[in-house]
Amino acid sequence: MEKVAVFKQKILWIGIVIVMVVLIVFGVAMMGSVLGTKPKDLPVALVVLDQPADLPTGGALAVGEMIQEKLMGNTQLPIAWKTVGSEEEARAGLDEHEYYGALIIPANLSSSLLSLASSAPQPATVQVIANEGMNMQAATVVKQVLGQAMKGVGLELSKQLLVQLGQQTGGQVQVSVAQALLTPFEVQEESVHPVGGNNASGSAPGLLTQIMWMGSLVTAMILFLTNQKTKVAVARRLSIKAIQTATGLIIVGAASGFLVWMAKSWYGMELSHVVDTWLILWLGGAVFFLIQSTLLNWIGYPAMGILVLLMFFSMPVLNMAPEFLSQTTQDWIYSWTPLRFVSGGLREVMYFGGLDSVGSNATVLWAISVGFVVVLMASSLKRIKARVGATITESTTASSN
Repeated sequence: MEKVAVFKQKILWIGIVIVMVVLIVFGVAMMGSVLGTKPKDLPVALVVLDQPADLPTGGALAVGEMIQEKLMGNTQLPIAWKTVGSEEEARAGLDEHEYYGALIIPANLSSSLLSLASSAPQPATVQVIANEGMNMQAATVVKQVLGQAMKGVGLELSKQLLVQLGQQTGGQVQVSVAQALLTPFEVQEESVHPVGGNNASGSAPGLLTQIMWMGSLVTAMILFLTNQKTKVAVARRLSIKAIQTATGLIIVGAASGFLVWMAKSWYGMELSHVVDTWLILWLGGAVFFLIQSTLLNWIGYPAMGILVLLMFFSMPVLNMAPEFLSQTTQDWIYSWTPLRFVSGGLREVMYFGGLDSVGSNATVLWAISVGFVVVLMASSLKRIKARVGATITESTTASSN
């Protein structure tokens, strides 16, 4: 009977429901946005410098144009080709975080293929460039896809050239020429903006962002509790709020510096721009602190639930290229979460040349910080209004009595 009585307790069934709700919410947060994702429309620069070569039988051989048509007509590739006019332009786009990679067809490709049938073959080199710093996962996909695509193009060219040469020579093709035609061109792979050692395969910006979020949250919570226990005159609440906000920003600055030092000294994280990394992480931590403090001061302890959910929903997307995410995830999480802008800013500083390489992410973070400073300061005015109203009510009641 006692066992049966346990199952009659409402608290047991309420607890089971709560557990299921928690699992569903955090399952959606941690898995729903990233499991089953596939890359699509990865921007890659295509540079076709090849000049057509005259054939001995008349006409011209334009291998570069043929490769361009095949690649751009292949809808199965998860690539969004961006045709540019020169290698310098493509590399500039890589530096500006515009492309995950680049494919460069050399100017002598067609003439080199014709030389393979001569006594002095000069094989050409096709360049595949992967932009690791922009996103390691996307760069790896680009490198693999382009490598496989060029391998397929090479095999097709080999067959065509062997058939044409066999027709011209009556089926008599020298062994050395046939071997040269089996590899009509070489593929040279290059990585730009490497992520460095002990950077968690390019995931270090996301890891630092998550740790900084927790450090800022602890800071905001401590100062919020301190403020709750501080009893001062109503007129001084705004100045006290300003002092506590400045104190929090200083603490966050020290914490971000310690985090960078810890990552480099304790765990051997390779950082080319230590000071710049600290400064952008300080900016990110300051934004986190202002957001967290604002929510805590306006709605109190329930803000903790919102902040925890925000962190768990943001974590899976921090180290993923947006082209890997579903459109729903991009619109509802990736597009606005502040953690993404901090992670992006860190990525630019750590892998693209310091603060000089910071783009729109820093602008967004500064705008968020300014906005939330104003809203945070307004929370003290809200308390003043509430207390003044209560004082007037008490005075009116006392007078009537």
